[in-house]
Amino acid sequence: MKQILQILLIALTMSLLTGCYTHKQVGLLQDRKGLPTYDSVPYQPYRLQVNDEIIYRIITLDETLGKTLAQNLGSTSGGGGSMQYAYSYRIYSDGTVDLPFLPPIKLEGLTELEAQDTVRRYMRELIPDAEVKLALYNKQFTVLGDISSGVRYIYKERMNIYQALAMTGDLMNSADRRHVRIIRPHGNEQPEILDFDLRTNTLINSQYYYIYPNDLIYVSREPASFFKQETYTGFLALITSSVSLLVSVLNYIPGIN
Repeated sequence: MKQILQILLIALTMSLLTGCYTHKQVGLLQDRKGLPTYDSVPYQPYRLQVNDEIIYRIITLDETLGKTLAQNLGSTSGGGGSMQYAYSYRIYSDGTVDLPFLPPIKLEGLTELEAQDTVRRYMRELIPDAEVKLALYNKQFTVLGDISSGVRYIYKERMNIYQALAMTGDLMNSADRRHVRIIRPHGNEQPEILDFDLRTNTLINSQYYYIYPNDLIYVSREPASFFKQETYTGFLALITSSVSLLVSVLNYIPGIN
């Protein structure tokens, strides 16, 4: 009989100890032993890849060329009598992009500023006073797993992992923060898989810190989350049910009372 009581008490104790989440399990920016330590690395600007789409705007005061562009492309008027044109174009598998009136231009591997300077250089062979403004059109990332999944847009340069996850409404308590993964494509090459612990404060400025266009963030569910409670209400309900079960068993066993 004592063995039965011991087993029941051990089971109750284990359920209490594992019944809810702790700060060590779900807290961010922790500074404690046992967590991985990541080195800081310099920020690298995003470089255009195959299948990216760029959008660029041409500004010129040349009315004759402006009318030609307007007839072929459509136009919008800018201040001071200037004409502005903005369209999006995809980078093909060979790394080039086809822009109207220009030969194929290799943009793969360039930053947005480098691509802008390159397109401006070609465009000024046709329009001497042309000013070009170029940007990446598909600035988005994808989130999957134990989180509010979906596609989100990068609204600023140097957007970090915390800001990206905040756009989804934060992680569930059951999310495995020890093994967050980022699948990062590299054009025609094999995608890179980054696996990191979201809880450590050394994540800041590491290779895992910044989010880039086309990233896929995957957050799996912690295996032990089945036995845990998301809220204190659930935790108290677990305690109450466990105590009630123990009392019922003790009352049922002859010779206990």
